[in-house]
Amino acid sequence: MLHRVETPLSSLLRRRLPGYSLEAPFYTSQEIFDADMEAIFERHWIFVGVEPDVPEPGDTMTIDIGRNSVLIVRDDDNAVKAFHNVCRHRGARLVLEPKATVGNIVCRYHAWTYNTDGQLIHADHMGESFDPGCHGLKPVHLRSLEGLLFICLADEPPADFEDMAATMAPYLAPHDLRNCKVAYESDLIERGNWKLTMENNRECYHCAGNHPELTVPLFAYGFGFSPEQLDEQDREQAARYSCLVDDSSLEWEKEGIPSREIDHLDDRATGFRTQRLPLDGAGEAHTMDTKAACRKLLGKFTHARHGALSFWTQPNSWHHFMSDHVVTFAAIPLGPDRTLLRTKWLVHKDAVEGVDYDLENLTGVWTATNQQDGDLVAYCQQGATSPAYQIGPYSPYTEFLVEKFCNWYIGRMAAETGLVQP
Repeated sequence: MLHRVETPLSSLLRRRLPGYSLEAPFYTSQEIFDADMEAIFERHWIFVGVEPDVPEPGDTMTIDIGRNSVLIVRDDDNAVKAFHNVCRHRGARLVLEPKATVGNIVCRYHAWTYNTDGQLIHADHMGESFDPGCHGLKPVHLRSLEGLLFICLADEPPADFEDMAATMAPYLAPHDLRNCKVAYESDLIERGNWKLTMENNRECYHCAGNHPELTVPLFAYGFGFSPEQLDEQDREQAARYSCLVDDSSLEWEKEGIPSREIDHLDDRATGFRTQRLPLDGAGEAHTMDTKAACRKLLGKFTHARHGALSFWTQPNSWHHFMSDHVVTFAAIPLGPDRTLLRTKWLVHKDAVEGVDYDLENLTGVWTATNQQDGDLVAYCQQGATSPAYQIGPYSPYTEFLVEKFCNWYIGRMAAETGLVQP
C-alpha cells in the first residue's frame, strides 16, 4: 500500500471545514503561496488580457505570472500567439515593455532575432552545424474566448477549456470584443493574498456599506438576502426583483442575447459562471447615472437597456459586459500578501474620447469600487496575521459564491498535489 507523507499543506487541505473561511496559513504562508503558484497558476487556464491589447500585427504584450514571463504577440497573419519571454541563446528577457510594437523580436543581448511566429531567423557566429529550427521561442498554450485571452503554462492544460468556450461564446459574441479598443487600463496593488481578492469579488454582502458608487446601478435584492429576516414589504420587493430577472431574461433571449444563469464554479478544473442581470435606474450601464457611458454601442446591440452580463472564471478573473462597454478584471498574485488587480475598460473601436464617451464617467464606478475593495482586502490580510484569527462562517444567502471559490481551490490543490481527499 502506498503511504503518503502528511505535510502542513496536506493537513490543512484535509481539515478544511466546508462553509467556513480558510485557515490563516492559506493567506499568510510563503510555502502555501509557492504551492499556489505551482499547482494553480502554472497548471490552469489564467486570464491575462484581451485581443484589443494587441490590435495590429507586431503588437506585443508581456505578462508576468510568478517566475514566468509570457510574451503575447499578434503575428503577420493576424493570429494571436503566446511564447515564453526568454531568448533561446542564453536566457535573456526579450521584450521588457508591458506593451510594444515590433517588426521582429530582437534580443538586445546578442541580437538573436525571431519573427512573430517565434521562429529564429537570425543568429550570428553560430557555425555551420547550428540549426535555427531547433531554437525557436518556446510556445505557451493560448486560447481566445471571443476576444478574452487565456494562457496555460502547463505542458498539458486542462482539457475542459473548449467546453467552457462552447458554452460562453453565444453569451459573449453579441458584444464583439474583438472590435473594441482598450479605452483605459489601471493596475492596483492590493495588500492581500490573491485568494482574499477573489473571495471579496465573489460576494456583495459587503456592498451596501462600502460601495456607494457600485450600488447605484445594482438592485439591492441582487446582493442576496436572508428570507426569514424580511418583512412583508421586503418580501414583495424581493419577489418583484425575481420576476424582473426572469422577465428580462426572457425578453433578452428573444432578441438573441443569452442571459440565463450557468454555474460551474466548483465542479470542473476550468471553473466558470455567467448570468445577465438587469440594472437599476436607466438599466444601461455601471455608471453613476445608470446610463450608457458610450454613444457607440457594441456588436449587434441596437439599444442600451440590456443590463450587465457577468462572467466569472477560476482562478483569477471576472468581467462585466454591457451594451456600450466591457470591463475586465485579472488578479495576478505577487506574493503572499500582495496581488495585482488589472482592470481594463473597452469601448467600440471607432468611439472617440470626448465625443462618444467621457473617460471619467466610463471608469468612475469601478475605479472607486476597486480602491474600496483593495482597502477591504488589506483589512482581511491584516486580520489573518493576528493570533486571534480563526475561521468564520459564510452566509449561505450572500456568500455562496465565496464557498464555491474555496471548494474549487481546495479541490484543485488536493488534485494537483496528489492528495487523496477523505
